[in-house]
Amino acid sequence: MDKYALDDFREQLLRRKRELYGRLVKIEEDLDQPMNADVPDRVTERENDEVLEGLGLAGQGEIRAINAALDRIEAGTFGTCVRCGDPISPERLHAVPHAPLCQTCAAEVAGAK
Repeated sequence: MDKYALDDFREQLLRRKRELYGRLVKIEEDLDQPMNADVPDRVTERENDEVLEGLGLAGQGEIRAINAALDRIEAGTFGTCVRCGDPISPERLHAVPHAPLCQTCAAEVAGAK
């Protein structure tokens, strides 16, 4: 992969990481709000908190995947499947820039679950 393509992927990954950090800060702020004194409202707030916590965990997971992809760029292995060593298709990388697996390995891992 040429340097310009790597620079584009790096910038895309860093932009997404900044976006996710911003969302996580907002989630933390929402979760830190005091609970409503009204019991029915507290139930609704707790349900909303559970959704926010799930979104926060998903965001943290994506940040870990982005950091791993940035590490692969630095190591010179970006675009290579971490499982089989085959190239990851450009279409897949454009859709999911932090993808660590080629389409074949991703399908096999998903099928094993």
